[in-house]
Amino acid sequence: MTTRDCSNPTQAALSIDEVWQILEAVRDPEIPVLSIQDLGVLREIHFEDGELRVTITPTYSGCPAMDRIREQINEVLAARGIDSVRILTRLSPAWSSDWLSERGKARLERYGIAPPRASAAGRAPVVPCPRCHATDTRLVSEFGSTACKALYSCNSCLEPFDYFKCL
Repeated sequence: MTTRDCSNPTQAALSIDEVWQILEAVRDPEIPVLSIQDLGVLREIHFEDGELRVTITPTYSGCPAMDRIREQINEVLAARGIDSVRILTRLSPAWSSDWLSERGKARLERYGIAPPRASAAGRAPVVPCPRCHATDTRLVSEFGSTACKALYSCNSCLEPFDYFKCL
């Protein structure tokens, strides 16, 4: 059900599409080139019972970035005069790296992080270097700078880089 709080003229005048555009400003605190839309964390937006409801899904249970993402959502909406907001967390289905947008994958690569790549079951993916694009790379550690990333090294340009794991 979609209703609007008519006591707040700004909120009453905004469409769902406009709210999606406003929330484009909310960035992942761990990877600031990604919006929460690019990351696939922003799941749903609707008006109900006079308030805006925003549904998000963490990239994994206990993700420390979620508190800051909630704060940013409230901040950008309040700056646009939307003050009746409820942020809901949806855990099922669990977030998947499949939810990353194509734009998000391109942004990751430009930022120096190799985007997730599909691989045959049981085989490590070939991860091209996001700097020189060589495929002669090696896994250094399954655990990178965050839980979502692994550390790789390029044997061509000799640069280390993060790989956003398939989750």
